[in-house]
Amino acid sequence: MRARSELPTGGEAEFAMFGDSGERSGYGPFLTRRRRGNVLTHSLMAVLGAGVAVILLLLFFSPASGESMPGGDAVPSPAPSSAPLAGSEQAIVTRVRPGVVLINTALHYNSEAAAGTGMVLNPDGLVLTNNHVIEDSTSISVTVPATGKTYSARVVGYDKTGDIALIQLRNASGLSTVPVGNSSRVKTGQPVVALGNAEGQNSIATAPGQVTGLNQTITASNDAGSTSSETLHGTIQTNADIVPGDSGGPLAASAGVIGMDTAGSDASSQQPAAGFAIPINTALSVARQIAAGRASATVAIGYPAFLGIFISSGTDSNPQDQAQQQEQQYGSSGSSACSASNSGLTAPSTIAPVSSGTLIDGTICGSPADKAGLTGGAVITAVNGQAASSPDQLSRILARFHPGDTISVAWVSPSGQRTTSSIQLAAGPPM
Repeated sequence: MRARSELPTGGEAEFAMFGDSGERSGYGPFLTRRRRGNVLTHSLMAVLGAGVAVILLLLFFSPASGESMPGGDAVPSPAPSSAPLAGSEQAIVTRVRPGVVLINTALHYNSEAAAGTGMVLNPDGLVLTNNHVIEDSTSISVTVPATGKTYSARVVGYDKTGDIALIQLRNASGLSTVPVGNSSRVKTGQPVVALGNAEGQNSIATAPGQVTGLNQTITASNDAGSTSSETLHGTIQTNADIVPGDSGGPLAASAGVIGMDTAGSDASSQQPAAGFAIPINTALSVARQIAAGRASATVAIGYPAFLGIFISSGTDSNPQDQAQQQEQQYGSSGSSACSASNSGLTAPSTIAPVSSGTLIDGTICGSPADKAGLTGGAVITAVNGQAASSPDQLSRILARFHPGDTISVAWVSPSGQRTTSSIQLAAGPPM
């Protein structure tokens, strides 16, 4: 068991969260996501700079053809009543633990690995977790402690803005599921237990506590000082000791799971530690949309299409300005060679002699971009005839396509040669 921290109730929260893909410290004015990571190099943001958008090819994995959507009926509905089924902490753990799984991800293009938690929603291995647990992953493995079996998993879909994801274990059957409660009936002061892969130790730990606040708004960042953050509304606040690795795990009460562990803050001289969970009703509603295959402005289905390039972000259309910004922060590499990951990636020293377009900082070896001859220092000027006048514009254009689509890319090499190539997009890591 982990110790509990006493917290005041009510109010609007703006804290910091534990870690993206590395182990972080939750200091500062934001909440830290609770995913445990094993950092082998710097994260993408640390390498390429604040606000950088990354477009990567998923080289060694592609979704198997013929894999169908689970369907909305595969996701359970909230319990009709919050009447207690068993009241003690141990009784709650006994009911919930069999449906909790350990998630381990490889982030090859970040040279990182990470760990989190998930909840089994149906016997065939449909698992609910946080989006930040699986984002940027190039492979996902899931261990079911109740049986000792490990499965590979595919991404069914995700909601990045709501930090909710759905994954499907391959060739799973007969799994125990978590008992679903009803978050609309949660009360402040209600006893709860948080379960999860605490500190990425590959075992399910438990932490008792109480609900200390409802309908909380939090600002969540990947790590202290990160410029990337998101705002989550309607969260449940608890003093149960939610730690890195617990992300995606259940916050459970006597009637079942009432929330999904998502974020937490470390104690400071100004405030005690706090944990936050997405209400299970909210998470299941999004999961049902994903399982039904209904994409929207916020919900992505399956894997995104990727070209295999690293680019910066921003609206500046001048490649020289884009290069100067990167060089000031990270220096120039003097090489346009492809790479296997972002490790050591820096701005190219020689760039295409054009006044408008999107500068390529580097490419992934073996990717569609690499095979087409694109290199660091090249500038993409158009896709399917539409001007790629800035990194942000190129990102918006590419976001409209799917894995397997063929696009026409106009680009200029560092030596000034103009080329138009037909390139088939691959499946990339979930964003």
